[in-house]
Amino acid sequence: MTDSVKRAAELLKAHRESIDRLDAILVNTLGERFSHTRAVGKLKAEHDLPASDPSREADQKRRIEKLSSDAGLDPIFANRILETVIDEVVSQHKKINRNQ
Repeated sequence: MTDSVKRAAELLKAHRESIDRLDAILVNTLGERFSHTRAVGKLKAEHDLPASDPSREADQKRRIEKLSSDAGLDPIFANRILETVIDEVVSQHKKINRNQ
């Protein structure tokens, strides 16, 4: 193995370790986020509030667009992720409401 290939392998390994660490952070962050959204769902169910809040969702979309642009992330991609998260949150809120 040449020095160049060996160095590339070392860099690849370091990048992959960082990616694995960041994936763990993303999963743990989502877990924490959903802990809060489940609490919100329970509050909404207890007070007979709707499972979704289109105004809040629109605000979040604008906020994510700004954050993603500032971070050098494609805002369309970031919003697709947000939409997936929101869909899951609303689904959980509806389930919580049915079980109350």
